[in-house]
Amino acid sequence: MGAPSQWSSLWHRRKKGRDLDVQPQSLSTSLGSHVPLTPEVPAALGKSRSTRVSKVVSTPTATKMQVIWQNENVREFLAEFISTYVMMVFGLGAVAHMVLGGKMGSYLAVNLGFGFGVTIGVHMAGNISGAHMNAALTFTSCALGRMSWKKFPVYVLGQFLGSFVAAATIYGLFYNAIIDFSGGKLMTTGPTATANIFATYLPDHMTLWRGFLDEVVVTGMLQLCLLAIADKGNNPTLLGTQAIVTGILVVIIGISLGMNSGYAINPSRDLPPRFFTFLAGWGSQVFRTKDWWWVPVVAPPLGAYCGAIIYLFFIGSNKRQEPQVLENPLAFEDHKISVLPKTTSHQHGVASLTPVSVYPEDRPSALYHP
Repeated sequence: MGAPSQWSSLWHRRKKGRDLDVQPQSLSTSLGSHVPLTPEVPAALGKSRSTRVSKVVSTPTATKMQVIWQNENVREFLAEFISTYVMMVFGLGAVAHMVLGGKMGSYLAVNLGFGFGVTIGVHMAGNISGAHMNAALTFTSCALGRMSWKKFPVYVLGQFLGSFVAAATIYGLFYNAIIDFSGGKLMTTGPTATANIFATYLPDHMTLWRGFLDEVVVTGMLQLCLLAIADKGNNPTLLGTQAIVTGILVVIIGISLGMNSGYAINPSRDLPPRFFTFLAGWGSQVFRTKDWWWVPVVAPPLGAYCGAIIYLFFIGSNKRQEPQVLENPLAFEDHKISVLPKTTSHQHGVASLTPVSVYPEDRPSALYHP
């Protein structure tokens, strides 16, 4: 099939009067026959007299950008950024409806907004970064040796930026409603407070240290249940259902344990939006009110680590091991060796107390919350 282009090249070279290394009388085709070198040859072969080959020129800038986008740290950063952004937009949007919309919002809707936001986030970033969307879970993964500490700032920076941009998005979308509801005064407390759309604030019936304990316990419950969801050595979720089950877990935590402290259970959910409100006009009161701001930053990592240790100690280190059964028991009949698989009892082995015993994948998957 290369004869037409070769003929075309020779034809033009002959026309210019150059010496040819190949005899112009005939060309050998791939079928071994000789075709006369005449102007009718290309038409007879169904080809045009000349072909143009377009080349895509790769510029140095495009090459550098391609290398950057394919970098593992960059991809994980972007995955955490966009998944956290999506989760926070849905969650904060639901809170805005509850605070500003009256009958248009409810506490249940807030839990559903964060829960299904987590589900979508897991689908978006689960196979790239593990879809943590939570600095407390990232801290626990690093502390238990599941991830390198070098990745910690990459993940947390992506989460913080995604959460900050989500807060800015909700502020822009609901700006008129916020001003109308608050009368133009951006407050952190009182009946017209609107700062609680973006971050958590301690209610009157809670003290600071009780709130701290609440965040530790609730985040520990989150991490404990997430490990059970992902533990293939135990009774994990069905294939393809981990994202929705993780979202349901968030909803359950919210409707059962969220009243005391607003279940921040995530530094990435609370601190960046709080900082945004500081810049957007609410002022320093977002950090001064009951001195609560540091609790959602410090307590969740402690709680997540404790929850992981509890799971590893009580469940992960005592996983059931199935007895080994020979592939071909009949091969031993001549030697009168009976192979009787044990069906009434199970052997128990002790696995090492490491996160590998509970994390089935290279990355901790679907480890989240708002």
